Amino acid sequence: MAVSSISTAQNLDGKPYDPAVDPNVDMFMGNWKYSMPRHSHGSLIERDILTKGDNMNPVSKGAVMKYTNRFAHATLEGNASTTPTTLTGEQEIFYFLSGSGTIDAGGKTADLHTGIAVLMPEGLEFTIKNTGSEQLTMYLISEPVPEGFTPLKNMLVKDELSMPIGGSNWHWAHIGKSVFSQNEGLATLYSVLTIGFAPMTISHPHSHDPGCEEVWTGIYGTTVAFIGKQIRMQPPGTAYNIPPDSKTPHCNLNTSDTQAKLLYFSVRKDIDGTGL
Repeated sequence: MAVSSISTAQNLDGKPYDPAVDPNVDMFMGNWKYSMPRHSHGSLIERDILTKGDNMNPVSKGAVMKYTNRFAHATLEGNASTTPTTLTGEQEIFYFLSGSGTIDAGGKTADLHTGIAVLMPEGLEFTIKNTGSEQLTMYLISEPVPEGFTPLKNMLVKDELSMPIGGSNWHWAHIGKSVFSQNEGLATLYSVLTIGFAPMTISHPHSHDPGCEEVWTGIYGTTVAFIGKQIRMQPPGTAYNIPPDSKTPHCNLNTSDTQAKLLYFSVRKDIDGTGL
Protein backbone atom coordinates (compact mmCIF):
# COMPACT_ATOMS: atom_id res chain seq x y z
CA MET A 1 0.00 0.00 0.00
CA ALA A 2 1.19 3.50 -0.81
CA VAL A 3 0.70 4.74 2.70
CA SER A 4 2.83 1.96 4.18
CA SER A 5 5.79 2.42 1.84
CA ILE A 6 8.31 4.64 3.59
CA SER A 7 10.24 7.13 1.49
CA THR A 8 13.96 6.60 1.22
CA ALA A 9 14.34 10.27 2.06
CA GLN A 10 14.39 10.52 5.85
CA ASN A 11 16.46 13.66 6.23
CA LEU A 12 14.67 15.00 9.29
CA ASP A 13 16.16 18.42 10.06
CA GLY A 14 16.45 19.20 13.77
CA LYS A 15 17.27 22.89 13.34
CA PRO A 16 14.67 25.52 14.38
CA TYR A 17 12.12 26.71 11.84
CA ASP A 18 13.62 29.19 9.40
CA PRO A 19 11.08 30.86 7.06
CA ALA A 20 13.88 31.65 4.64
CA VAL A 21 14.51 27.98 3.87
CA ASP A 22 11.62 25.94 5.32
CA PRO A 23 8.26 25.68 3.51
CA ASN A 24 5.33 27.81 4.61
CA VAL A 25 3.01 24.94 5.51
CA ASP A 26 -0.10 27.13 5.41
CA MET A 27 0.35 27.47 1.64
CA PHE A 28 0.10 23.67 1.31
CA MET A 29 -3.25 23.49 3.16
CA GLY A 30 -6.81 24.26 2.13
CA ASN A 31 -10.34 24.16 3.51
CA TRP A 32 -13.47 24.21 1.35
CA LYS A 33 -15.23 26.58 3.77
CA TYR A 34 -12.98 29.40 2.59
CA SER A 35 -13.58 28.82 -1.13
CA MET A 36 -16.14 30.42 -3.41
CA PRO A 37 -18.92 28.08 -4.62
CA ARG A 38 -19.43 27.15 -8.26
CA HIS A 39 -21.79 24.83 -10.10
CA SER A 40 -20.83 21.62 -11.89
CA HIS A 41 -22.77 18.63 -13.24
CA GLY A 42 -25.73 20.99 -13.55
CA SER A 43 -26.63 21.34 -9.87
CA LEU A 44 -23.67 20.21 -7.78
CA ILE A 45 -22.19 23.05 -5.73
CA GLU A 46 -18.43 22.64 -5.54
CA ARG A 47 -15.97 24.44 -3.27
CA ASP A 48 -12.27 23.91 -3.88
CA ILE A 49 -10.07 22.34 -1.22
CA LEU A 50 -6.83 22.02 -3.21
CA THR A 51 -6.17 23.06 -6.80
CA LYS A 52 -3.55 22.81 -9.54
CA GLY A 53 -0.31 24.62 -8.89
CA ASP A 54 3.35 24.47 -7.91
CA ASN A 55 3.83 21.62 -5.44
CA MET A 56 7.15 23.04 -4.23
CA ASN A 57 6.55 26.82 -4.19
CA PRO A 58 2.82 27.59 -4.40
CA VAL A 59 1.93 31.14 -5.38
CA SER A 60 -1.55 30.94 -3.82
CA LYS A 61 -2.87 29.04 -0.83
CA GLY A 62 -3.85 25.46 -1.65
CA ALA A 63 -2.64 25.59 -5.28
CA VAL A 64 -0.29 22.65 -4.76
CA MET A 65 -1.40 19.73 -6.95
CA LYS A 66 0.83 18.90 -9.90
CA TYR A 67 -0.87 15.73 -11.16
CA THR A 68 -4.48 15.75 -9.89
CA ASN A 69 -6.97 18.03 -11.69
CA ARG A 70 -8.92 19.25 -8.68
CA PHE A 71 -10.09 18.26 -5.21
CA ALA A 72 -13.31 19.74 -3.90
CA HIS A 73 -16.16 19.44 -1.43
CA ALA A 74 -19.52 19.18 -3.20
CA THR A 75 -23.16 19.35 -2.15
CA LEU A 76 -26.42 18.43 -3.83
CA GLU A 77 -29.52 20.02 -2.33
CA GLY A 78 -32.46 18.00 -1.06
CA ASN A 79 -34.52 16.26 -3.75
CA ALA A 80 -32.25 17.67 -6.48
CA SER A 81 -30.59 15.81 -9.33
CA THR A 82 -27.54 16.48 -11.47
CA THR A 83 -27.83 16.71 -15.22
CA PRO A 84 -26.65 13.65 -17.18
CA THR A 85 -22.88 14.02 -17.35
CA THR A 86 -20.25 12.17 -19.40
CA LEU A 87 -16.62 12.69 -18.46
CA THR A 88 -14.03 13.27 -21.17
CA GLY A 89 -10.31 13.30 -20.46
CA GLU A 90 -10.91 12.76 -16.75
CA GLN A 91 -12.37 10.38 -14.19
CA GLU A 92 -14.06 11.34 -10.92
CA ILE A 93 -13.91 9.72 -7.52
CA PHE A 94 -16.71 10.53 -5.07
CA TYR A 95 -16.58 9.84 -1.34
CA PHE A 96 -19.97 10.53 0.26
CA LEU A 97 -20.00 12.18 3.68
CA SER A 98 -23.68 12.61 4.56
CA GLY A 99 -27.19 12.43 3.18
CA SER A 100 -28.84 9.80 1.00
CA GLY A 101 -29.36 9.36 -2.70
CA THR A 102 -28.72 7.26 -5.76
CA ILE A 103 -26.25 7.27 -8.64
CA ASP A 104 -27.17 5.93 -12.09
CA ALA A 105 -24.65 5.00 -14.78
CA GLY A 106 -24.66 2.56 -17.67
CA GLY A 107 -28.05 1.13 -16.73
CA LYS A 108 -26.98 0.41 -13.15
CA THR A 109 -28.10 2.15 -9.95
CA ALA A 110 -26.41 2.30 -6.54
CA ASP A 111 -27.57 3.75 -3.24
CA LEU A 112 -25.57 6.59 -1.71
CA HIS A 113 -24.97 7.24 1.96
CA THR A 114 -22.12 7.95 4.36
CA GLY A 115 -19.03 5.92 3.45
CA ILE A 116 -19.99 5.08 -0.13
CA ALA A 117 -17.18 5.65 -2.63
CA VAL A 118 -17.70 5.73 -6.40
CA LEU A 119 -15.13 5.61 -9.20
CA MET A 120 -16.80 7.07 -12.28
CA PRO A 121 -14.88 6.17 -15.47
CA GLU A 122 -14.41 8.31 -18.53
CA GLY A 123 -17.09 7.99 -21.21
CA LEU A 124 -19.97 6.73 -19.06
CA GLU A 125 -23.07 8.95 -18.67
CA PHE A 126 -24.18 9.28 -15.05
CA THR A 127 -26.65 11.11 -12.83
CA ILE A 128 -26.63 11.69 -9.07
CA LYS A 129 -29.95 12.13 -7.25
CA ASN A 130 -30.57 13.34 -3.70
CA THR A 131 -33.52 11.28 -2.47
CA GLY A 132 -33.78 13.04 0.89
CA SER A 133 -34.54 16.53 2.19
CA GLU A 134 -31.07 17.11 3.64
CA GLN A 135 -27.98 17.95 1.60
CA LEU A 136 -26.03 15.11 0.00
CA THR A 137 -22.38 15.98 0.69
CA MET A 138 -19.21 14.49 -0.75
CA TYR A 139 -15.54 14.86 -1.53
CA LEU A 140 -14.80 14.93 -5.26
CA ILE A 141 -11.43 14.09 -6.83
CA SER A 142 -10.84 14.62 -10.55
CA GLU A 143 -7.95 12.71 -12.11
CA PRO A 144 -6.70 13.13 -15.68
CA VAL A 145 -6.85 10.19 -18.08
CA PRO A 146 -3.53 9.62 -19.88
CA GLU A 147 -3.37 8.76 -23.56
CA GLY A 148 -3.87 5.05 -24.19
CA PHE A 149 -5.66 4.40 -20.89
CA THR A 150 -8.62 1.99 -21.03
CA PRO A 151 -11.36 3.03 -18.57
CA LEU A 152 -13.70 0.66 -16.79
CA LYS A 153 -16.92 -0.23 -18.59
CA ASN A 154 -19.01 0.34 -15.46
CA MET A 155 -18.84 2.55 -12.40
CA LEU A 156 -17.16 0.97 -9.38
CA VAL A 157 -19.03 1.38 -6.09
CA LYS A 158 -17.75 0.44 -2.65
CA ASP A 159 -19.08 0.80 0.89
CA GLU A 160 -16.01 1.80 2.88
CA LEU A 161 -17.79 1.35 6.20
CA SER A 162 -18.31 -2.37 5.53
CA MET A 163 -14.78 -3.01 4.23
CA PRO A 164 -12.29 -4.95 6.37
CA ILE A 165 -9.30 -3.12 7.79
CA GLY A 166 -6.39 -3.51 5.39
CA GLY A 167 -3.74 -2.58 7.91
CA SER A 168 -3.69 -1.49 11.55
CA ASN A 169 -0.09 -0.37 11.91
CA TRP A 170 0.85 1.42 8.69
CA HIS A 171 3.33 4.12 9.71
CA TRP A 172 3.00 2.94 13.33
CA ALA A 173 -0.65 3.75 13.94
CA HIS A 174 -2.70 4.13 10.73
CA ILE A 175 -5.88 2.03 10.61
CA GLY A 176 -6.12 1.74 6.84
CA LYS A 177 -8.71 0.69 4.30
CA SER A 178 -7.88 0.51 0.59
CA VAL A 179 -10.84 2.03 -1.24
CA PHE A 180 -9.52 2.18 -4.83
CA SER A 181 -6.19 1.21 -6.39
CA GLN A 182 -4.55 1.34 -9.81
CA ASN A 183 -5.51 -2.23 -10.66
CA GLU A 184 -9.19 -1.35 -10.06
CA GLY A 185 -9.46 1.38 -12.69
CA LEU A 186 -7.65 4.48 -11.43
CA ALA A 187 -6.03 6.36 -14.32
CA THR A 188 -3.49 8.70 -12.70
CA LEU A 189 -4.01 8.20 -8.99
CA TYR A 190 -2.08 5.43 -7.30
CA SER A 191 -4.51 4.81 -4.45
CA VAL A 192 -7.47 6.14 -2.49
CA LEU A 193 -7.62 5.13 1.17
CA THR A 194 -9.29 5.98 4.44
CA ILE A 195 -7.04 6.19 7.47
CA GLY A 196 -8.36 5.90 11.01
CA PHE A 197 -6.49 7.25 14.02
CA ALA A 198 -7.22 5.69 17.40
CA PRO A 199 -7.33 8.04 20.41
CA MET A 200 -3.95 9.25 21.66
CA THR A 201 -1.90 7.93 18.74
CA ILE A 202 0.76 9.41 16.47
CA SER A 203 1.91 8.17 13.08
CA HIS A 204 5.47 7.86 11.86
CA PRO A 205 6.97 11.19 10.61
CA HIS A 206 8.44 10.73 7.14
CA SER A 207 9.15 12.72 3.98
CA HIS A 208 8.49 12.13 0.27
CA ASP A 209 10.52 12.38 -2.91
CA PRO A 210 9.74 14.35 -6.11
CA GLY A 211 6.96 12.70 -8.09
CA CYS A 212 4.88 11.91 -4.99
CA GLU A 213 1.57 13.74 -4.57
CA GLU A 214 -0.01 12.78 -1.25
CA VAL A 215 -3.15 14.49 0.06
CA TRP A 216 -4.67 14.07 3.53
CA THR A 217 -8.15 15.39 4.38
CA GLY A 218 -10.20 15.27 7.56
CA ILE A 219 -13.42 13.22 7.38
CA TYR A 220 -14.38 13.35 11.05
CA GLY A 221 -12.57 14.24 14.23
CA THR A 222 -9.89 16.92 14.54
CA THR A 223 -6.27 15.79 14.37
CA VAL A 224 -3.00 17.67 14.71
CA ALA A 225 -1.05 17.86 11.45
CA PHE A 226 2.71 17.91 11.90
CA ILE A 227 4.18 19.25 8.64
CA GLY A 228 7.84 20.17 8.42
CA LYS A 229 8.70 21.94 11.67
CA GLN A 230 5.22 23.26 12.39
CA ILE A 231 1.91 21.93 13.65
CA ARG A 232 -1.60 22.88 12.59
CA MET A 233 -5.02 21.73 13.74
CA GLN A 234 -6.77 19.73 11.01
CA PRO A 235 -10.56 19.64 11.40
CA PRO A 236 -12.87 17.94 8.88
CA GLY A 237 -12.77 19.66 5.50
CA THR A 238 -9.12 20.67 5.81
CA ALA A 239 -6.52 19.03 3.55
CA TYR A 240 -2.80 19.26 2.98
CA ASN A 241 -0.41 18.11 0.27
CA ILE A 242 3.15 17.23 1.29
CA PRO A 243 5.87 19.22 -0.47
CA PRO A 244 7.84 16.41 -2.20
CA ASP A 245 11.27 17.86 -1.44
CA SER A 246 12.73 14.75 0.25
CA LYS A 247 13.17 16.61 3.54
CA THR A 248 9.78 17.87 4.81
CA PRO A 249 8.33 15.30 7.23
CA HIS A 250 4.66 14.90 7.97
CA CYS A 251 2.40 12.90 10.26
CA ASN A 252 -0.88 13.25 12.14
CA LEU A 253 -1.64 13.00 15.84
CA ASN A 254 -4.98 12.23 17.45
CA THR A 255 -4.85 13.88 20.88
CA SER A 256 -8.56 13.34 21.56
CA ASP A 257 -10.36 10.49 23.32
CA THR A 258 -12.34 9.48 20.21
CA GLN A 259 -11.30 8.02 16.86
CA ALA A 260 -10.62 10.32 13.90
CA LYS A 261 -10.59 9.51 10.19
CA LEU A 262 -8.88 11.04 7.15
CA LEU A 263 -9.28 10.53 3.42
CA TYR A 264 -6.00 9.88 1.60
CA PHE A 265 -5.22 9.87 -2.10
CA SER A 266 -1.90 9.80 -3.88
CA VAL A 267 -0.07 9.89 -7.18
CA ARG A 268 3.23 7.98 -6.98
CA LYS A 269 5.34 8.91 -9.98
CA ASP A 270 8.33 8.67 -7.64
CA ILE A 271 7.89 4.89 -7.79
CA ASP A 272 8.23 4.58 -11.56
CA GLY A 273 10.59 7.54 -11.91
CA THR A 274 8.37 9.59 -14.26
CA GLY A 275 7.99 12.40 -11.74
CA LEU A 276 11.69 13.09 -11.29
